[in-house]
Amino acid sequence: MSRILITGATGLVGGHLIRLLNDDPRVTQIVAPTRRPLPPMRKVTNPRDPQLTDVLTQLSEPIDIVFCCLGTTRREAGSKEAFILADYTLVVDTALAGLRLGAKHMLVVSAVGASKRSPFFYNRVKGEMEASLIAQQWPRLTLARPSLLLGKREKRRPGESLFAPLFRLLPAKWRSVQASDVARALLNEAFSPAREEVTILNSGQLHEKATQTPLI
Repeated sequence: MSRILITGATGLVGGHLIRLLNDDPRVTQIVAPTRRPLPPMRKVTNPRDPQLTDVLTQLSEPIDIVFCCLGTTRREAGSKEAFILADYTLVVDTALAGLRLGAKHMLVVSAVGASKRSPFFYNRVKGEMEASLIAQQWPRLTLARPSLLLGKREKRRPGESLFAPLFRLLPAKWRSVQASDVARALLNEAFSPAREEVTILNSGQLHEKATQTPLI
């Protein structure tokens, strides 16, 4: 039976994931710190604060598994600094909180093309985030690298709607993937036998893992 910490539960992937976790008999408790309130759920404790790091530093109960589904775009964030806060700093802070509370497995939503040597700002920040988590030497770390995420967002992204048909035609690694599939893949990976210390899952692998029968 597992105790869970999840950040990003109000987002596209995180919203699907927290509902799956709440319904999963292997999960006993879910701590989901957010800036805005979540709908009431039976297993969920939802501390809220505009400063997410402040909440994370105050957590004290033991945790087994950490999920981080934080992510935005530079346009939505409003500046490079705000994007780095959301997609790098808060992700690293989530991981540090999980380690402090005894977690052994960290699963994080990154992005296809993530590389700290990328010439593209978005991919470079994602790559630097991944490198920081790897440097923390987690007993087990899962990096999900989806391509274009499909699903119903609270705020519509016109560019995603425009390019979605094209992304469905790409090779599996680069193909668009449903946010619900990413959430289910993360859940299945969290409770699967460990194979490697660091596992990277691209869009095609996330889709495949989402369709696997869970081990309950």
